[in-house]
Amino acid sequence: MNLYDRICITVTQALPEAAHGLLLRTAVAVPFFLSGRTKVDGLITVTPTTHYLFAEEYRVPLLPADLAAYMATYAEHILPALLVFGLLTRPAALGLIAMTLVIQLFVIPTGWPTHLLWLAPLVYVLARGPGDWSLDRLLGLERRGSPGISGLSSLNPHPSSARR
Repeated sequence: MNLYDRICITVTQALPEAAHGLLLRTAVAVPFFLSGRTKVDGLITVTPTTHYLFAEEYRVPLLPADLAAYMATYAEHILPALLVFGLLTRPAALGLIAMTLVIQLFVIPTGWPTHLLWLAPLVYVLARGPGDWSLDRLLGLERRGSPGISGLSSLNPHPSSARR
């Protein structure tokens, strides 16, 4: 075994996979939560500026501006908190993926480099789950070894038929 292999094994053993999940969940939650905080006064009062931005600048299609302002503001508070605590993690990740796609498609189309940085950990968490250090795992909502993308083939009762 060469030095590089030994270093890789040491780092892998030193950083448990549960830490990766927590780090990814927290890292992507922070920008959303901080964005939500810019939209409110006090604890959760949506500001007039936020209403103005949704009416005049963001103009999300299919939703009235006031409704979009409230939905985005509350989602940017609730979904990141769920992610950090690892509670209802996959639905929270899916919600933030949807929000990111709306922002990309309708609000800031040139923001794709940043949006990719948000999507990468969200897609990972959606596919793999929250990890061991989560309320989902503690409460039994996600079990160790819950199938992510790689485990879906084990759900097929006739695996040989999938190969034909």
